Amino acid sequence: MAPRGRKRKAEAAVVAVAEKREKLTNGGEGMEEATVVIEHCTSRVYGRNAAALSQALRLEAPELPVKVNPTKPRRGSFEVTLLRPDGSSAELWTGIKKGPPRKLKFPEPQEVVEELKKYLS
Repeated sequence: MAPRGRKRKAEAAVVAVAEKREKLTNGGEGMEEATVVIEHCTSRVYGRNAAALSQALRLEAPELPVKVNPTKPRRGSFEVTLLRPDGSSAELWTGIKKGPPRKLKFPEPQEVVEELKKYLS
C-alpha cells in the first residue's frame, strides 16, 4: 500500500493566501484608486451572501469599484479585501477559519462597511 500524503499545515495555507494577494496586487499595477475584492466559493449560499455584501458596499462607497471573484476562488472561502492604490492590501473580513455552522463564515454587511470606513479614513 502506498503511503498517504500529509495534510497541508496551516502555515502553508497562510503562505498561499499571501502569494495570492501578491498576485492580485501585482496584477492590478497601475491602479489609480482603491478596489474592494470579494472572493467567495461558487456554491449558491456563498453567492447570495456575496451579492448582498457587494450591494451594501456599492451603496456605502459608490466611488469604489467592487470586484467579485477576479480569480478562481478557493474552496470554502469567503474573504473581503481592500486593495489600495499603493499596492498594499487590507483584509476587511475572512471567514475561512470560521464555522461550523456555515453561517459564521458570512459577515453582516454593516460589519464590513464599518471596517471599510476605518481603512478609508
